[in-house]
Amino acid sequence: MEQVNRVILLKLGEVVLKGLNRKNFEKMLTDDLKRRLKKYGNYGILSSQSTIYVTPLDKDSALCIDDAAKECAKVFGVASLCVAAEIDKDLDKILSFIGNYIKSERKGEKTFKVVGKRSDKSFPLTSPELSALCGAKILSANHDMKVDVNNPDMVVYVEVRDYAVYVHASKIHGAGGMPAGSAGKAVLLLSGGIDSPAAGYVCAKRGVSVEALHFDSFPYTSERARQKVIELAEKMCDYCGNISLHIISLTEIQESIKRSCKEDYFTVLLRRFMMRLAEKAARSLGAKAIITGESLGQVASQTMSALTVTNSVLSSDVPVFRPFIAADKEEIVNIARKIGTFDISIQPYEDCCTVFLPKHPVTKPKKDRIEKSESALDVDRLVKNAVASEEIVEIRP
Repeated sequence: MEQVNRVILLKLGEVVLKGLNRKNFEKMLTDDLKRRLKKYGNYGILSSQSTIYVTPLDKDSALCIDDAAKECAKVFGVASLCVAAEIDKDLDKILSFIGNYIKSERKGEKTFKVVGKRSDKSFPLTSPELSALCGAKILSANHDMKVDVNNPDMVVYVEVRDYAVYVHASKIHGAGGMPAGSAGKAVLLLSGGIDSPAAGYVCAKRGVSVEALHFDSFPYTSERARQKVIELAEKMCDYCGNISLHIISLTEIQESIKRSCKEDYFTVLLRRFMMRLAEKAARSLGAKAIITGESLGQVASQTMSALTVTNSVLSSDVPVFRPFIAADKEEIVNIARKIGTFDISIQPYEDCCTVFLPKHPVTKPKKDRIEKSESALDVDRLVKNAVASEEIVEIRP
């Protein structure tokens, strides 16, 4: 079979709907691509006809193109992609190539159909005519295959575009969403559990740039629990890009609540401190929102009453994004498995939320009673001391 260039075609999603701002979104997307592709070699990147063409510029890069394609699949804003063979817009070349190409690409498929797409209307054949001729060549080179236009094992695409003809037989789902960083910055409350990393991913998919905030309770929590959170942030970087992990100690706050407040109120009081600290972090970092992995009714601190009392410490101009508020656990676990955080999250190392956990936490707290209990604490001093404990770990992909 004749050797041809292989290129990656990235099909854009919502970005194409952005009108006059589209160029800005495409630039963010291509900047993310350039950063990710550096480790696989040298690639040219060109945008045209709602498609981004990624072309290897040397032999070593060409050898890495399949790995580069897998990396491209993690780029937010890409709806789908494929690795395609690039052929001159010459009918004889297309027909002499396609039969043996499908033979080399097959993995046991028995049926196929050809989808011709003629973006370049100067090409002499219509899309159906091109499909029919290519299908005949595939059949002559693959005698055990049959055409099935309704439910084929393999769909062969022959795309006649401005620069060349692109042939491919498989599509890869892209990450979807909007380009990284296009929606502004938010602070993610990152625990060691299943929900919060997945919540960060879901918001990042909508273009949110994530700053992570983790609450530590040393010596009640271990160094291994801290390392677990770092590993979660590292795994999130595969999709979210660079993450600054801000670690703040809650130990003094927890000991003070334990000593001075009613035990049943412990969890709600602690969540109120977390929100105060998250708001301070958001303002200092220029973030516009807070992200949590909370799901309605999952635990005592996530009932409607508890969330209302927790939110009441925040200013009205700092929204809390809870992407899983109406999700069930299975939906969240599926996302965690997809992004590779699940197996890390289930490691049996405690986090701050398990320290001093009350036997019977209040599920329908009243704001006035919580505030009365909280009055026994020097809230401003505790928040100031916690902020002073901050450490920052820079996480890179």
